[in-house]
Amino acid sequence: EDWPLSYKDVAPYYDIVEEYVGITGIPEGVYELPDGKFHPPMGLTCAEVLLRNRVKEKLGRTVTLGRSANLTKAINGRAPCHYCGPCERGCTTHSYFNSAFTTVADAVKTGNCAHIPNAMAYRVLMDSDRSRAKGLLYIDRVTREPKEVYGRVVVLCAQALESVRILFNSANTQYPNGLANSSGVLGHYLMDHVTGGDAGGELPDLGERRDINGPNRPDGIYVIRFRNTHNGARSKKFLRGYGYQGGGGVGFNWGAPGFGEAYKKAMLDRTTGIGMGGFGECLARWDNYVEIDPGRVDTYGIPVLKIHMTYGENEIALVKDMAEAAAEMLEAAGCKNVRTSARPSAPGWAIHEVGIARMGNDPKKSVLNQFQQAHDVKNLFVMDGAGFTSTACQNPTLTIMALCVRSCDYLMGEMKRRNI
Repeated sequence: EDWPLSYKDVAPYYDIVEEYVGITGIPEGVYELPDGKFHPPMGLTCAEVLLRNRVKEKLGRTVTLGRSANLTKAINGRAPCHYCGPCERGCTTHSYFNSAFTTVADAVKTGNCAHIPNAMAYRVLMDSDRSRAKGLLYIDRVTREPKEVYGRVVVLCAQALESVRILFNSANTQYPNGLANSSGVLGHYLMDHVTGGDAGGELPDLGERRDINGPNRPDGIYVIRFRNTHNGARSKKFLRGYGYQGGGGVGFNWGAPGFGEAYKKAMLDRTTGIGMGGFGECLARWDNYVEIDPGRVDTYGIPVLKIHMTYGENEIALVKDMAEAAAEMLEAAGCKNVRTSARPSAPGWAIHEVGIARMGNDPKKSVLNQFQQAHDVKNLFVMDGAGFTSTACQNPTLTIMALCVRSCDYLMGEMKRRNI
């Protein structure tokens, strides 16, 4: 089943999200990675500039700055990035996008949002005739007591796996195999980006200064998909394609051989390295699925998912080509000692799980419609990656957010018209 909507349907909502979140990037005019509303880009290192120029000249491929949610100019009280580096530890200036300090905080400021912390969503509550959702049962993480909240509409946006766990745990006599699952599709077609096709190499000294505590750019480079493109040759080895994330620059030679004074001297020699790893599209297959584990619960007493997923021949072929093409690009840039690896990662490594409550026009073959509204329960929505029908090869977050804004636009219209 194809997506029930087009890029044109979502494009205006990408613009809304990019302007609100703050995305840094370089417009490239490449069909496979559409340009958007970008902040000024962060700089590339000398090694990355060399790679970008030579790969474009010799192979016709585009190496660009990774498009990331890190500000390079102040917006909405958030300061630009100060290049400290460890974004994963939190950002005191809120320079990188984080829902807790941006979307949730802005929602609370409206006065129309009640924020309930320490709440583990368990299941959707239905009205007496089981035709409409009426609220949510959750477990208080502190007291471990079950509590209920009620509303005119229930929107799940808990991440694909967690939202589907809630739907499975909401099974009732009308929907014994999971809420809104008359199609039987719920839980099937699990996808995650396949990785493991990598390459790295060394460049000659480009004159960059090494610094153990220098500024840390929070993102890297991105190589835009060049296999099976809309106007390119079709591969005979696999369907779909992949992109790369990576980076390059000068550093200390931590792996230098030797001992004592010789080791210290060798370690201080400048080493200019560059590397990249592929992220490939995983095909949607019925046999990749999740279900409730009948014998296990989490610490809050909520039944957990059992995940069944393997990569097929197409993904394995993608990974092999990733490594070979990465080495080709590094050699085109003049790298020496190029090393490759072509070992598919375990499913889930990319943490880009999508697709287990897929959207579609046919209620017999899908769970949601194009607005992420359940076919079976009209006031129930799932606004995360669960509705994806394919993964593409780009990170899914921006698309998840754009689809969410589009669906909220539709939802508000339906509520005003009293259709919900």
